[in-house]
Amino acid sequence: MTNTYYIDELSIDQTASRVFTVDDAAIQAFADVSTDHNPVHVDEAFAAQSPFKGRIAHGMLLGAYISATLASDLPGRGSIYVSQTLDFKRAVRPGDEATVEVTIRDIDLKSGHVTLSTLVKVRNKTMLSGTAVVIAPKRPV
Repeated sequence: MTNTYYIDELSIDQTASRVFTVDDAAIQAFADVSTDHNPVHVDEAFAAQSPFKGRIAHGMLLGAYISATLASDLPGRGSIYVSQTLDFKRAVRPGDEATVEVTIRDIDLKSGHVTLSTLVKVRNKTMLSGTAVVIAPKRPV
């Protein structure tokens, strides 16, 4: 389901969340579309020798899940990314269920900019945190 919240419908602390399963197919598809075939993501034997002791998901795959939540849930359809910070805290692994949470922290009605805190959690542990700024859609005249 896709929502559209116009900027005048948004409020501070408004939150949306979405759950994504980080499976082998998603990791491989992301590797293919991004051309990032780092073996820590796609080669179990190599990754087993890494500090992670096994494969991990691309950090930017999690960033894409944040983007999908912003575009589909809050503010939703028609929102435009301006910026995003990402602070990676823990590795997400194949098979994990990643919950993306976005929460509105500031609304600038003049510019249309909305600032949101962004989190990715697995088993209620924060894996990634950051801040996104988007331009929210304005109500058609």
